[in-house]
Amino acid sequence: MIIVDTSLKKREREGRILKVGMVGCGEMAKGMINQIMHYTPGMTVAATYNRTPERAVDVYKSLKIDNYVVTDNLAKANQAICNGKSVITGDMDIFLSLGDVEVVVESTGAIEFGAVTILKAFDKGKHVLSFNAELDSTLGPILFQKAKLAGVKYALGDGDQPGVTMNLFRYIKGMGFEPLVCGNIKGMLDYYRTPATQKGFADSWGMLPEMATNFADGTKVAFEQSCIANATGMQVAKRGMLGYESTDHVDNLTHLYDVDQLREWGGIVEYIVGAKPGPGVFVYAAAKDPYSVKYLKYGKLGEGPLYSFYQPYHLLFFDIASSITRLIDFDDPVIVPLGASIVDVVTTAKTDLFPGDRLDGIGGFKTYGLCENHSVVIEENLLTMGLSEGCRIVKPVAKDSVITYGDVDVPKGRLIDQLIVEQQNLN
Repeated sequence: MIIVDTSLKKREREGRILKVGMVGCGEMAKGMINQIMHYTPGMTVAATYNRTPERAVDVYKSLKIDNYVVTDNLAKANQAICNGKSVITGDMDIFLSLGDVEVVVESTGAIEFGAVTILKAFDKGKHVLSFNAELDSTLGPILFQKAKLAGVKYALGDGDQPGVTMNLFRYIKGMGFEPLVCGNIKGMLDYYRTPATQKGFADSWGMLPEMATNFADGTKVAFEQSCIANATGMQVAKRGMLGYESTDHVDNLTHLYDVDQLREWGGIVEYIVGAKPGPGVFVYAAAKDPYSVKYLKYGKLGEGPLYSFYQPYHLLFFDIASSITRLIDFDDPVIVPLGASIVDVVTTAKTDLFPGDRLDGIGGFKTYGLCENHSVVIEENLLTMGLSEGCRIVKPVAKDSVITYGDVDVPKGRLIDQLIVEQQNLN
């Protein structure tokens, strides 16, 4: 927040309030609305879209925000924003046509809906800050390319593991060190969790069971590490990542990796289950400069050749205002793809599947996601997890087998299938 807080205070003093449009009003969006409206100078949530506006009204009321209007009339909505009110609407075209809204935040976790919404936002000249790692992993490279062609900005936000890891990666690299492992510390992982097993946990936090399942079955960490790979150029050491288990501190686990092998791979994205501090992220880096090595030892970072840097938390929606300001005021996106995909998340059978079965997507009963290098995905014609929902099985697939395009019929008329073809042609 350093520098960013000064920029926001300056906006407040000068009356240049940065107006944000929020897509959806789930738990993460609710937190973002609360953070911006109650604790962020120089910024406001000028508009919120939800298919059922009544749900957004409930969110505003629960957050004790009463300066809003509900309307699907563009002129009334624009006037309300000019008068300092927030607009709630169930009309996406109205939402994206609001003249004063400069940046749209997409946090639904949906793939098709998210892609359609983001491209419409680009067409309307809106910048987009995404809190949707699932979508960015699946289609981030082509979305970033289309943003540039439209003359607008696109990035994945801070607060979740990809953004936090990327901040740490940049910080370490900026000191002249060589990042070789970008890691995520997971508390648990069970590929076979389902919405039924996760319902109690989900209910206790006001989230959908599918979201809780996405966290527990490893699909979420796969999406997150894929985003980091695509932003750094790193790969995975094997399908699903190495995924060591340990109850030790990450500072004491650098021995698990061989520096020469890591350099040969070009660095890897990774996770460790059960390590301390949890939750958190870590980067293992090497230092070639003897003077740097000397003072890393003096700073009690060890003997090398790998040095451990970590952050023991991620702050979810609390970092959203910082992400928006970095993107808009400093042209400093938190995390964006380097170019073409480097690591994808592939669809893996959670149970035996049979012809006629329809895949239920991210966090469902039928599949989980694993990271795989993009070159392998293309060579083996693998179905990526973000495109799996609604696909119909046409051949038997054994439990824990990765699903190929030859195993499924893909639903007709989806934008995401057109976009993945365009993305595969990126250099």
